Amino acid sequence: MSPLLRSGLIAAAVALVLDQASKLWLLNVFELGPRGSVPVTPFFDLVLAWNTGISYGWFQDAGPVGQAILLAFKAAAIIVLGIWMAKSGTRLAVIGLGLIIGGAIGNAIDRLAYGAVVDFALFHVQIGGKTYNWYVFNLADVAIVAGVAALLYDSFVTPDAAKRPR
Repeated sequence: MSPLLRSGLIAAAVALVLDQASKLWLLNVFELGPRGSVPVTPFFDLVLAWNTGISYGWFQDAGPVGQAILLAFKAAAIIVLGIWMAKSGTRLAVIGLGLIIGGAIGNAIDRLAYGAVVDFALFHVQIGGKTYNWYVFNLADVAIVAGVAALLYDSFVTPDAAKRPR
């Protein structure tokens, strides 16, 4: 195994472990459930949200068949991303793909274990007496967004990366 591929696999493993550890802590140690919401800072709360849909709660009413389709799609996407990672030529792209894979696997584990993804982080701001909330998310979502950002950045600093055959 090449050192380049190893760095992507390590990124995937770290993202997966941190995601699952944070969710297990939230569900089993912190026991947020009965309290509903715990303010951490004036702009950040821990909440417990079960997302049965995909990004931003889309397709929440898909039912068991929809859940199976979402899992199948996610499995196919992970395989495609893994092939892309194995063929990538830059460390940043490999790590970015590893983060996306680790986050996707973390959310897929939730879907298999609980029938929904465990989301718990909520940023908000109060302006003029009205509170504006961001979507509730988890560390897998953070890893996926960071991975996409790394891929985008890599495409700008290595302009021939997408054209280079491997």
